[in-house]
Amino acid sequence: MIELFGKTKIFEKEQHKYTNEANEYLGNPQKTEGLLNKAIKMANEKKGSLGEVWEKLQLFFELVKAYSKGEYKNVSPSTILTVIGTLLYFVSPLDLVPDFIIGLGILDDAALIGFTVKKISTELDAFSKWKRAFSNENPLD
Repeated sequence: MIELFGKTKIFEKEQHKYTNEANEYLGNPQKTEGLLNKAIKMANEKKGSLGEVWEKLQLFFELVKAYSKGEYKNVSPSTILTVIGTLLYFVSPLDLVPDFIIGLGILDDAALIGFTVKKISTELDAFSKWKRAFSNENPLD
């Protein structure tokens, strides 16, 4: 499991805090879209700093989009809340290591994204398979 400073429990606590806030986004497509737009913009700005978790973050965006549009429902509500909570943490400038601390501010974000990937890997893999099958069925989309 990816850890920052060996503190898995800290990530679990932070993730829980943001997952509770994520409840406000379930069932509110406009609010969810606003979060996604902000997170996508931020991810693109920090792509180089995010390293290998950037691609996983893209998968999070696609999962939340597909779920909120009703295209993909084969995921537990707790997983969607966890992903939205992780995105909320990602866009928050004041998290474990504030984003304004150059060179370090993104480390906790990347570590929490990695932590979330491990936590929901089974459902994320299922979504990836669905996405590949769906894109093969609709090559013009």
